[in-house]
Amino acid sequence: MTLPVTHEVWFLTGSQDLYGEETLRQVAEQSQAIAAELTSRLAAPVELVWKPLLKDAAAIRRAMLDANGADACVGVIAWMHTFSPAKMWISGLDALRKPLLHLHTQSNVALPWSTIDMDFMNLNQAAHGDREFGYVQTRLGLARKTVAGHVTTPSVAARVDSWIRAAIGRTELSTLRLARFGDNMRDVAVTEGDKVEAQLRFGVSVNTYGVNELVAAVDAATDAAVTELVKEYQDRYEVAAELREGGERHESLRYAARIELGLRGFLQDGGFSAFTTNFEDLGGLRQLPGLAVQRLMADGYGFAGEGDWKTSVLVRTLKAMAVGLPGGTSFMEDYTYDLTPGSELVLGSHMLEVCPSIAAGTPRVEIHPLGIGGREDPVRMVFDAAPGAALVMGMADLGDRFRLVANEIDVVAPPQPLPKLPVARAVWRPRPDLATSAESWITAGGPHHTVYSSALDGEQLADLAEMTRTELVLIDAATTPRGLVRELRWNQAYHRLAQGF
Repeated sequence: MTLPVTHEVWFLTGSQDLYGEETLRQVAEQSQAIAAELTSRLAAPVELVWKPLLKDAAAIRRAMLDANGADACVGVIAWMHTFSPAKMWISGLDALRKPLLHLHTQSNVALPWSTIDMDFMNLNQAAHGDREFGYVQTRLGLARKTVAGHVTTPSVAARVDSWIRAAIGRTELSTLRLARFGDNMRDVAVTEGDKVEAQLRFGVSVNTYGVNELVAAVDAATDAAVTELVKEYQDRYEVAAELREGGERHESLRYAARIELGLRGFLQDGGFSAFTTNFEDLGGLRQLPGLAVQRLMADGYGFAGEGDWKTSVLVRTLKAMAVGLPGGTSFMEDYTYDLTPGSELVLGSHMLEVCPSIAAGTPRVEIHPLGIGGREDPVRMVFDAAPGAALVMGMADLGDRFRLVANEIDVVAPPQPLPKLPVARAVWRPRPDLATSAESWITAGGPHHTVYSSALDGEQLADLAEMTRTELVLIDAATTPRGLVRELRWNQAYHRLAQGF
């Protein structure tokens, strides 16, 4: 997946005119050196843009308003190299609408003990100035992240990188357009949600289109384009003999390609980066989209089944955050368990629509009957997910707010082959264990549809939740059922009070 625009993070440095021009010249040089060092250590797909020193309230406010108005700017990093009186920052911080990271660092790593004089002390006052800056941020109630340490320390750059990826996700949310083909599955509760509140909270626009509008786009795909796409399938994947050219089911593969061409064109023409389908509302489609959905997810589109727009939004958001990282991100669902004592496992899948970005090897394209939907047998990719650390996350609408629920997991190879399971799948051991994980997830009201990511970690999710002021319940190795119940009660009180009256 590639992002549509070049993202920037602005690097702002605070000082004042008290120290004289020579000191300010050194501040600027050292600030540029810190920004350059940080740039060399970041993996996130952004350009770190150094801005001139900020020395008064008017310049600070102008810098924040400019950041708000710059579409490429996803966030602001601020550092008080010297003492920058924080009353100067009140108006600017109050106006800032982009994510903020407070970098608490300094130019030097070790102190030159034998040569320290007052000129050195005046120049290197971050320990002083950043505390002043931190007070005002707290007084204003700003959502921000604070990272302390020298930028040459790997953990410092890693935490800044994590925040930048969350800022990219937050920006993606603010401009995301999602197309729902049909409504959500009948009588299902958790796939419902307040789309107006989602647009107010996150910026995402969610609208529904008749399935037959998609059918018209599918039917308009040319035979030549279908032939070319089928050739790509046969070159890129292991394709079952019955689906290959000359095979008895080859026409089914051609129709799957036709679906992809129509769906891709519809999304591109409408500026959509996420979508949903519903097996109960297929209109004139001859197959439930499977292969097309998997390939579109692999290209970065968000998706979820049964009209679940909230999960589709999260798939796209986490894919944007994970650009350039190893691992993959997919639509997922906890399907069934192995409850063998001492080796409990989750088997996750979702009918046809699991993204090949998480595959352990080359996917195999197959065709099998599907007992729901009432259409022709659909084509899909079949594979096992690659082992390793991962997480799953879902979003629930609690009526008065949204809640994100996440679980850290360890993906393993299936204990035995699955020759009769004709879908892509992942097998994992949830942290801290299956019983605690399941009890905690259900107590938190987490949804049955999730986003699975082997590219991201809990810190990036926490950064995203903080930026969007959304509750996050993270189930990890330290979670206990009693502790989680207490957390949920505290969260309930906090989020009710934070909404005001």
